[in-house]
Amino acid sequence: MKLPLVSSLLLSPFDALQALTNNFLYAILAPTALFAPASTNKPAGAVNGQYLLGLGIADITGPVVETNLMGYASLGQTGTGLHMRQRVRAFIVAEPSSPADANAPSERILLLNADIAMGDTGVRRLLLAALSEEFGNSTYHKGNVALVGTHQHSGVGGYLENLLPQITALGLSRQSLDAIVDGCLLATRRAHASLAPGTLASGTGFVSSGSRNRSPTAYLANPAEERARYADAGGDEGDQEWGMALLRFGGGAADNAQEEAHDAERGFLSFFAVHGTSIYENNTLVSSDNKGMAAYLYEASEDPRAMPGNASYVAGFVQGAVGDTSPNTLGAFCESPGKPYNGLTCVANSSTCGGAAQQCHGRGPAFTSDPYGFTSNAVIGSRQADAARAILHGGGMKPVKGNVRSLHVYVDMSQHEFTLANGTTVRTCPAAMGFSFAGGTTDGPGAFDFVQGDNKTSQNPFWEVVKVFITPAPPPEQIACHYPKPILLNTGYAHEPYEWSPRTVDVQILKVGNFGAFILLCELTTMAGRRIREAVRAELISTGILGEEAHVVVAGPANTYGHYITTREEYEVQRYEGASTLYGPYTLEAYIAKYTDLVPFLADGHDGMPASDEPPAEQISKAISLQTSVKFDAAPIGKHFGQILKDVVTTVPYHAGDTVFAEFVGANPRNNLRLEGTYLSVDHLISGAWEAVRSDSHPSTIYRWTRESTILGTSTVNVSWTIESDAAHGTYRIRYFGDSKPLIGSISPFIGTSSNFTLA
Repeated sequence: MKLPLVSSLLLSPFDALQALTNNFLYAILAPTALFAPASTNKPAGAVNGQYLLGLGIADITGPVVETNLMGYASLGQTGTGLHMRQRVRAFIVAEPSSPADANAPSERILLLNADIAMGDTGVRRLLLAALSEEFGNSTYHKGNVALVGTHQHSGVGGYLENLLPQITALGLSRQSLDAIVDGCLLATRRAHASLAPGTLASGTGFVSSGSRNRSPTAYLANPAEERARYADAGGDEGDQEWGMALLRFGGGAADNAQEEAHDAERGFLSFFAVHGTSIYENNTLVSSDNKGMAAYLYEASEDPRAMPGNASYVAGFVQGAVGDTSPNTLGAFCESPGKPYNGLTCVANSSTCGGAAQQCHGRGPAFTSDPYGFTSNAVIGSRQADAARAILHGGGMKPVKGNVRSLHVYVDMSQHEFTLANGTTVRTCPAAMGFSFAGGTTDGPGAFDFVQGDNKTSQNPFWEVVKVFITPAPPPEQIACHYPKPILLNTGYAHEPYEWSPRTVDVQILKVGNFGAFILLCELTTMAGRRIREAVRAELISTGILGEEAHVVVAGPANTYGHYITTREEYEVQRYEGASTLYGPYTLEAYIAKYTDLVPFLADGHDGMPASDEPPAEQISKAISLQTSVKFDAAPIGKHFGQILKDVVTTVPYHAGDTVFAEFVGANPRNNLRLEGTYLSVDHLISGAWEAVRSDSHPSTIYRWTRESTILGTSTVNVSWTIESDAAHGTYRIRYFGDSKPLIGSISPFIGTSSNFTLA
């Protein structure tokens, strides 16, 4: 057994991937059946556009302190508090085979859109087991359940079961994992309980300036004639897709779906690609980034008196072909004080400043407003929410009619052999990450001397020596298979103490009438997304499963995280995305072949089932965690938990735009995640009674925890509220809800309350 030493040379597996820094050094210790084919009996309701629809929402926020955040893979980005809670939104579409009994099994799909970085095999496995126990084996199963991450980079990490994404989280965080599984189950339970007859309608719109291409030199490697077809799609001469697709969940009869009253809407699923990197890597507050913000804004506009997470309207903002997209729409600039290139744009293909990547950073649309990207996050979220609203009210929605179908298989991508259109037989490769992967991106640059866009044999001979102490040396056939990618981390051959990267992946298609979604585990670049989307759509039409009006979307990264997919032309350039294309240069073609092969099985009355490889082996039971538990909490001598340390101002009134602060004697929030609850409230005195009007899910509030002494077990909590322009005048107070753990005994809740203050 090889025990590789993981140090600061082990690098991030994700978009803003960067080298682990700041003295990180520790040793890693050793320690199905598919569902039946679709029936030929077509329920009249589905054919006529009448479905059973269910929507639900739940809290999935894990430990907001002392746990690494997920996405940037920076060891220093450890949670210190909360900006906005993470949610999961569940959407069920079922054929009305038994309208009188919503619990009766029927053809249905369940899409869970979660404010997490990506779906995960272990999370999905546990969730499917819980769904089977509660609803039976035939209601929600691996074929019809999709777990899609919004790909945000400020949520709680440590929940993925493979080793590589666990590194900066110091292994598996069971508390984070359980919060996601339990929340997904609760959202499904709520959606299932809400199943009621309704109609669906689809439409499209445009999110102007919704993203920017962060690897434009790689995009330009694609054929000019192909790029010309998309010149007006968005970005710089079509290097982005600014189109948004939307599926509306409503009530009423099928024949008047377009004219239904607005108040009949129950929610929607929208599909738009933009990275969840609006909030920068220097942030340590748990949040939900731009898609979570978009959902909050839309749901609040529909149900303004409801607390976040309790709105009657459910707005889903699903991720698409996100690979080379960035919300940092102003571009990438050198932040190099004192250097002659300070403030200039970064060198294009390498994304460097003075030869290094560390000072090259993308800037969001409100870059000058705050140092963490929160204002830019609100702008990008607002642009998506506004686009969804324009689609819903633009008069162009078209009814969706037809059957509900789903397909799922497992594919072993380590050596998947298939035939190209020209008759050539090719195969994918065991997983590996290239040198440019360590260069990071303009959303989150790497460290040391790694840069993007460099595919020579080695960027530094030292790393050629050191890398074999992390993962096994790649054999000649592995090197040849991944060429021209120079292999840095040979994760496909790293099996100790458990699997570093997935070998077997989920391939899944969901279809409702003429609306189809193929669920992908990877981050597709813009052009890769176009190629696979058009191939699947063409196959759906040519087989007669859908007509020319077919609407096909990408949703991911979902179910299992398989890193990136580029076109072969982009792969040659070896920017970050190409170096992170896990299974080699033919990865895109392999997925196109597999998805198009599955399409005929969606046809009504198709005999037989698609072939499937064995499911991936379970890894969670082998997981290592180096995160210590909460030992105890203590209040300073002469004080008590929840006692006010710094009170609000009571002598003069506050006004819109002011920030109210209160500091309390605190306790570790890991003692109680307060799921479906809150760590704080802003209360308004109305007619002699206190009413909570803000929680820790509002973007105007911040909950921040500070460890004062590890030895003494003391900590403080700072609660702030930046007053919105529409906040009502009157008397307010701030409350803090905590839970303390004694050295001996049980965890106990407590409440801290500020003095009253006035808003004028």
